[in-house]
Amino acid sequence: MQKSETNPLAEPGRSTRNVDPCIVVIFGATGDLTGRKLMPALYNLGKEGMLPPNFACVGFARRPKTHAEFRDEVKKDVGQFSRVKPVDEPFWKNFQEQIFYHQSEFDQDEGYKKLAEFLKQLDARHMTRGNRIFYLSVQPKFFPLIIGKLRQHGLAYDPHTTTDRWSRVVIEKPFGRDSASAAELQKEISRSLDESQIYRIDHYLGKETVQNLLVFRFANSIFESLWNYKHIDHVQITVSEDIGIGSRGHFFEEEGLLRDIVQNHMMQLLSNVAMEPPVNLSATAIRDEKVKVLQSIRPLSKADFENAVVRGQYGPGFINGEQAIGYRQETDVNPNSNVETYVAMRLFIDNWRWAGVPFYLRGGKRLPKRGTEIAITFKDAPGVLFQSREQHNPANVLALRIQPNEGIAMRINCKVPGPSSPIQPVKMDFRYGSYFGQTPPEAYERLIWECILGDNTLFARCDEVAHSWQIITPILEYWANHPSKDFPNYASGTWGPKAADEMIAKDKRSWRIL
Repeated sequence: MQKSETNPLAEPGRSTRNVDPCIVVIFGATGDLTGRKLMPALYNLGKEGMLPPNFACVGFARRPKTHAEFRDEVKKDVGQFSRVKPVDEPFWKNFQEQIFYHQSEFDQDEGYKKLAEFLKQLDARHMTRGNRIFYLSVQPKFFPLIIGKLRQHGLAYDPHTTTDRWSRVVIEKPFGRDSASAAELQKEISRSLDESQIYRIDHYLGKETVQNLLVFRFANSIFESLWNYKHIDHVQITVSEDIGIGSRGHFFEEEGLLRDIVQNHMMQLLSNVAMEPPVNLSATAIRDEKVKVLQSIRPLSKADFENAVVRGQYGPGFINGEQAIGYRQETDVNPNSNVETYVAMRLFIDNWRWAGVPFYLRGGKRLPKRGTEIAITFKDAPGVLFQSREQHNPANVLALRIQPNEGIAMRINCKVPGPSSPIQPVKMDFRYGSYFGQTPPEAYERLIWECILGDNTLFARCDEVAHSWQIITPILEYWANHPSKDFPNYASGTWGPKAADEMIAKDKRSWRIL
């Protein structure tokens, strides 16, 4: 579709940042991620004037389907999962004309030849200039195959010889299963793509609170001056989910929570909160500092595997008053499975800023509530005024809420009105949605937009992935040689195994209540 008065992406109020025209091709277009996240994200970007006026989207999948059938499915998904409801019918009427479907097996050469011809037709019709984004919403085993076919059939360009158009590939997690497999995967895709073309997506990096971390720290001297071992007692990073694994039994049996959550999401949060100020705001400078954090994490020893790393698996229990089955009773799960659904650990970052400050990480399924936060606990004030040896005031805590209700909260101590002068902790709370009067964009909206812009700041670089696996792989190897003997060891609806509470209690600390 050429630019015209009816083009819904060519209206006033659009982003002032230069956005090149392009076609987004989604591999795995009939999958769950596409329906729940990707297509609603593209719809919202289009509705808010963030997509280029000359734009098209092609779904690539193995099921036979017409353009009209695919569009109907997308509309249904947008109506159900978009943060903006209901579907804007006038906008949709025009937007759907930029959505298409292409059927092929992932290993079928003829399918890629026909895709190349179809994209050329769309280039002429929508004036997209040959620019391409290929989003691989597929199982990781298909990454090298699809990327190889894209290069073989001229769909992925060589950036060193092709300068009048661009191609980028978005890869969903997991990127490898351990250090060796991640290195092998990187080696395979590097045969077809330059590192600048690879966008390893972690949707946590698209969340407002994570993006705001750099502004919060480096634009507010009151906090940056306290952001070190002299003033911070410890840091807790929590990723809590109240749901089980649902229909992901096959996937979770292969991955487990350490690979699914800790290796990517939690390591990204840790590196963002602990990094040094970058020399500038370029993608290279920011990612360089994140890598330095991962390089500085103290390697875990055998004693750490036994005392500073805890694994758990949920059993039957209750969530929100309703009975919940245990992990071993879930669909497609081995009834004797030894896969972890909960992980807690203590890490140290051996650099000047964080010397001696413990970072406690915990993540789990079937916990009492859904929530992700980074909590910075500051050291106590000297025990001279308002407290005694027998009674200490609660520590000041800064909590960065990643989800839900993205925002920032600060716990401080105040005097209760009255003559007795008791001291009570109070919370100052800032929420993005209520303060700015609008719901923050979904993470996938921001990340897809950044990919269209060609800004890879919010995407993981290959050395980030490698260093993260170097931390996690020894734990996986230890667990493989020392299977758990007490699974399941926490009931659904509780905060995890007792061993996790005991681990942090040995340091005379306790987990925060979300």
